[in-house]
Formats: sequence, structure tokens, C-alpha cells
Amino acid sequence: MIRLNSETPGSILDDVKEGSMVTDTFSKTGLVESIETTDDGFHKIYTFHLVTGRTITVKK
Repeated sequence: MIRLNSETPGSILDDVKEGSMVTDTFSKTGLVESIETTDDGFHKIYTFHLVTGRTITVKK
């Protein structure tokens, strides 16, 4: 299981694939259904959509 938070290295965030088991260490845990990556000019924003319908967002 991969922990996703602001302290997770970018190389780990880049390696997460659909079907990976992830957690935000609080209440969101599940398999990744889809991944979106955007850049707002200051941060790279990773949005992981889980099969449970929840979303984990990490800014790096």
C-alpha cells in the first residue's frame, strides 16, 4: 500500500498506476481508478480517483 501525502516523494507519486492500493493515512483507502496530473505554475497537483468514489489530492 502506498501512502499519499505532501511528504511523499514526487518519484513515488509518478510511479502510482491504476489498480495500485493507496491511502491518505486518514480515512481514504482503496484502489486507484484514474489519475490526473496538472501544473498550476507553482505546484504539480496529483489527483487520484479511487474506485470507492473518493479522491486524494496531493500538491508537490
